[in-house]
Amino acid sequence: MTSLRTLGSSGLEVFPLCLGGNVFGWTADEETSFAVLDAYAEAGGNFVDTADSYSAWIEGHKGGESETVLGKWIKSRGNRDRVVVATKVSQHPEYQGLSAANIKAAADASLRRLDTDYIDLYYTHFDKPEIPVEEIIGALDELVRAGKVRHIAASNISPERLKASLDFSDREGLARYVALQPHYNLVSRDTYEGPLRDLVAAEGLAAVPYFSLAAGFLTGKYRPGTKVDSARAGRAQEYADSERGQKVLAALDEIAAAHDAPVATVALAWLAAQPTITAPIASARTVEQLPALLGVVDLKLTEKELTQLTEASA
Repeated sequence: MTSLRTLGSSGLEVFPLCLGGNVFGWTADEETSFAVLDAYAEAGGNFVDTADSYSAWIEGHKGGESETVLGKWIKSRGNRDRVVVATKVSQHPEYQGLSAANIKAAADASLRRLDTDYIDLYYTHFDKPEIPVEEIIGALDELVRAGKVRHIAASNISPERLKASLDFSDREGLARYVALQPHYNLVSRDTYEGPLRDLVAAEGLAAVPYFSLAAGFLTGKYRPGTKVDSARAGRAQEYADSERGQKVLAALDEIAAAHDAPVATVALAWLAAQPTITAPIASARTVEQLPALLGVVDLKLTEKELTQLTEASA
């Protein structure tokens, strides 16, 4: 049985790989999404990440498709008490921003789509600096006190705004962020390392990074000059064609061969070994893609291998 990890100060016990739900209702239809979720749960997984805006960027979609699929799966499996559901507010086309009124309305809409009475972890998806942290935290605290949200968290926020939010919560005795969801991976380190990571460590928060596989680049299927048929191929190909991307791939290939492991597993293992990281987020649009992600649970890289990857990605 895989050991679960405590998510910051929340008391929530989560699987060391968070399953990304951005593909549900987008590149994975409902039937495939259910199969991926079933396989993840069978492996011991219990931590699923979504957002109210997934997948509003697709023509004909309104946003909330991912939450709806996840809610249907939980209902059909009768496992609500065994799944840690994380979702986000601020980007849904009908619920833009972080005003107090919008946060509360968006939460109610998410609860309806998820077909549940509570959200385990509720993130501010993108910070809105024009809204005072006092208003944001106040609204989130109301949701916690009402029992609609168990714990709150932030994503895409500056160190200054995160610190101001935490200080306000402490000063007023209100709900406090327990986690941060930063953009972080082997080819995007400056998006987290530095003041933001230092603050997360100092304040006892958990980090649950997104884009853990750099839009698929760190799976190893994108190589210089190759063409991959994928909805996210453009960004991944940019990494593949860069000098740093090629250095990272070379290091990943060598270490993957030594462990007889997929490249994606090695990339996630490096991320999981970094300070403050509780559970990287990665998504699978097919059941066949899932084993490479789940492999992070058992793969432990040596200090030499971690250093080799760190230096290659510098």
